[in-house]
Amino acid sequence: MSVFSLTITSPDGELFNSDVEKISVRGSEGDLAVMAGHIPFMTSVKPCDFHIDLEDGTIKRGHTTGGVLTVSSESVIFLTSLVDWE
Repeated sequence: MSVFSLTITSPDGELFNSDVEKISVRGSEGDLAVMAGHIPFMTSVKPCDFHIDLEDGTIKRGHTTGGVLTVSSESVIFLTSLVDWE
């Protein structure tokens, strides 16, 4: 499966930075998943549980208080104030 660069950052600094297969979050219009090659867009993220599918097949789970997700042709940036990792 293809991968893309995902960076999760907060005002306190970088919380996550790695190549991943998918991120699933709750956007302003409902649940969404981003995979490599997704069309570029931007959305607000509502408070939610989210998960990241890593290259090795493991899933990293967390909870966010919300933020902004920016998807470009090569990377995804998730700006948030807080993430609690499981």
